[in-house]
Amino acid sequence: MRVIVHGATGAMGRQICALTEKGYLGSSLAAAVSPEGGPGIILTLGEVRAPADVVVDFSHHTAVGGLLDFAVEKGLPVVIATTGFDENELALIQKAAEKVPVFRSANMSVGVAVLCRLAKEAARAFPDADIEIVETHHNRKLDAPSGTALMLAEAVREVRPGAELACGRSGQHKREKKEIGIQSLRMGNVVGIHEIHIATGTQILTLRHEAQDRALFAEGAMEAARFLIGKGPGLYGMEDLLAGDAQ
Repeated sequence: MRVIVHGATGAMGRQICALTEKGYLGSSLAAAVSPEGGPGIILTLGEVRAPADVVVDFSHHTAVGGLLDFAVEKGLPVVIATTGFDENELALIQKAAEKVPVFRSANMSVGVAVLCRLAKEAARAFPDADIEIVETHHNRKLDAPSGTALMLAEAVREVRPGAELACGRSGQHKREKKEIGIQSLRMGNVVGIHEIHIATGTQILTLRHEAQDRALFAEGAMEAARFLIGKGPGLYGMEDLLAGDAQ
């Protein structure tokens, strides 16, 4: 598969480019795109002339409009691994997915996708348990809670539709039963740790995923790209990838 890497000069974009250079999953680099420029870097998607099969995006959420316009114009599937979208940007993604296949996930780790499944199973098995999510990242991360923590919380809310998110906790008030607590830690060079604690009062079940190398996110994005090729228009995610691999 011939891959256009959008956001090629970022940490994850460079990882994707490196995988294509190795021929990971039979891939090759069609174009590396970034407004920062550099050797072998194309500044805008509009300047891409090489034939391609898929676009993998690790840029910035504010660039999603131009990215989707390009994908729809060229009829290319697109993997969106960027986070931080507002409601308008999410609406653009939904609209584009009516015309081309779009894969979006707040976390490209297959392990985290499995964690989401387990979180839903645990919440279903213990309907009255307190559920708290703790996420830990390096001290340079800007957003809190992490997109992955929010994704895990939304997975739990599929089982508990009336639950409300409580991001951080302070003051003089007790925990509400309907809460899903999310706590954020920022320290050192931690790549990413996500823990879900399910406490019934007589037992605690803890589910944990630890990312030890950022390469796992690049590998997951490439798995998503391979999955997307040949699919019809629609919005796909890690659950679809897991289901496809199980077939």
